[in-house]
This record gives sequence, structure tokens and C-alpha cells, in this order.
Amino acid sequence: MRKPYVLLLSLLPLLLGTLGALAAPARAADNGSWSVYPVASQVAARPYFYLSADPGQTLTDRVAVQNKTGRPLTFRLYAADAYNTARDGGFAVRSAGERMHGVGVWAKPAKSRITVPGHRTVTVPFTLRVPAGAGPGDHPGAVVALDERVDPGSGRLALGVRRAVGARVYLRVGGPTLPALSVGQLRISHHQPLVPGLGDSTATISYTLRNTGNVTLRPKVELTARGLFGRTLLSRDLTRVPAELLPGQRVRLTEAWPGAPQLDRAEVTLTAHAPGTRQSASAAFLALPWLLVTLVSAAAVAGGLLVRARRGRARRSAPARRSPPERPTPSRPRSSPSARP
Repeated sequence: MRKPYVLLLSLLPLLLGTLGALAAPARAADNGSWSVYPVASQVAARPYFYLSADPGQTLTDRVAVQNKTGRPLTFRLYAADAYNTARDGGFAVRSAGERMHGVGVWAKPAKSRITVPGHRTVTVPFTLRVPAGAGPGDHPGAVVALDERVDPGSGRLALGVRRAVGARVYLRVGGPTLPALSVGQLRISHHQPLVPGLGDSTATISYTLRNTGNVTLRPKVELTARGLFGRTLLSRDLTRVPAELLPGQRVRLTEAWPGAPQLDRAEVTLTAHAPGTRQSASAAFLALPWLLVTLVSAAAVAGGLLVRARRGRARRSAPARRSPPERPTPSRPRSSPSARP
């Protein structure tokens, strides 16, 4: 029986830049077998491509692909657009088969495939043509070296893996820049013990963070919660936010609140800010133990039924009121024929 086969394109190395061996420049994108990085300028090594251009302008640059293994490796070279992952907002790039709109369309390496001998480095020029109608602001992407070989998996479900490494491209197109950030879809789920004090109470706060401007932002998010009479229940700076939120991207994030109140009304406020922009969103929840709510509700229902029963008994035991005797209706005397004249 043949094993099921699944192709998994591994782009995890694109999310991080680490120190490479063999004298690769600092923070080169690296997966241990090969690295991709900008060719050093006359001043110093560059961790990423930082480019600026006006609409209609053409730029040229060079990318280096370094083979750290002892055997030749063949790569497919292509440019790709960048985005934020939905899971944690990490920096990632589109695969070769996805639709591109920015750097993935505008940048073209001089060679689409290269073979790099073992322990050697190959430098490839590329051209980046910014169209005349390109919007101003940031257009992030990467130059990617993809090993098209499929590493076979093992087990009943074989996972074929393709690995890729990309050097980030931070392109800014000239024109007006607008930093804008929004916070929305704030939701709070609250979990607490049946009996107050007999267990821990927790809350999970989920929200959407979106870059609605045209420049890359490094957001900071503050979480505060206030109870009845303005009492501060929580105040902290969140750490699980994207280091970079790219233009047009949104991420769904969650934050745990251990030790949430068990008997209170809490108003939660999230404030996100970056240079030039600041936005907030608020939501409230009522912390009431379910056992207490159930007992109070049962007592209220029982009290209502008791009052109703007492009223019924009072009506049945009250003496009936006698109706006044009816007054006889006076009758008109009948006239006899003899009485007529």
C-alpha cells in the first residue's frame, strides 16, 4: 500500500535572521544549510535591503546565496511580497505560486535558477522597477532562494518538505506617508469557580490589531482594567504583539488574565500606539459566580411562588359578601272592563 504524500513548503527560515557561519553578514537569513543576504555596500554589511524610490524609478542591487554544505545545491530565485502571519504576526513571505502585488512583481533576479557549489557563494544582480502608479509608503518583501528538492518524510503519512530562505526587502516609495493603527473586535471570555474563593478565576482577552496606514509600524499595546468605583484591577504593557505590523495587515491576538475578579464589574481597555497614531477599544464584563446566581435566581422564583400561593389562600379563606336583597318591582294595577266609562 502506498503512503499518502503531502507537500509542505517550509518558509520558517524566512521569519528569522540569525548569525551565519562562514563569515556571512550579521543577521543574514539562514537555515543552517544556506543563507541569503544583501551584498555588502562600500560602507558596511547590510542586514536587509533598505531601498527607496519614486514612482516610475528603477533600482538595481545584488543578492548573495551562500551554500554551507559540502555538496552543490540548486535554487530557484524569485521575489515575493511580505505579510504578517495570522498566528502571531511574524514576518513571512508569499510562496512562488501566490499572487503578488508589490515587490514580488516589481523585482526580478537576473537568474531564476542558480547552482551554488559546496562552501561557496554566488552573487546575483536583480532589478526593481517601481511602476508609475505605485502608491506611496512601505512595500515590504523578500528575495527568496528555494530548494525545489522535496525531502521525503517518514511514517504512514509522509510529509514532503521544501525549504526556502529569503532576504528581507524594505522598500519605501516616495510620497505622503500615513501611520494609522486600529484596535477592534475586542472580546472577553471569563472563567471562574462555582463558589467564590474555591479556585482560580481567569479571563482571556482577544482583539484585532490592524495597520490601516501605508507605513510599517512597531506597535505598543497597553491593557488596563477597572472595577466598580474606578478601582484599578489590571495595568500592563503587552509583550505578545508583532515586532512589525506591515501596511494593510491585521492580526488576531489573545492575552490571558490570571487572577481576574470573581465578583465585580470590570471594564477592559486596550490602547495601541505607534509614532503618529493612537487608538483604543473597551469592553466590560460582569463577574458573578454561577452558583451564587443560581441560588439567588432560585430564591427569587421560590419567593414569587410563595407570595402567589399566600394570595391564593387569602382569597379562598375570605368570607363571601352577601348580595343586597332585590327590591320588588312595583306592578301596575290592571284595569277591569267594568271600570271603563
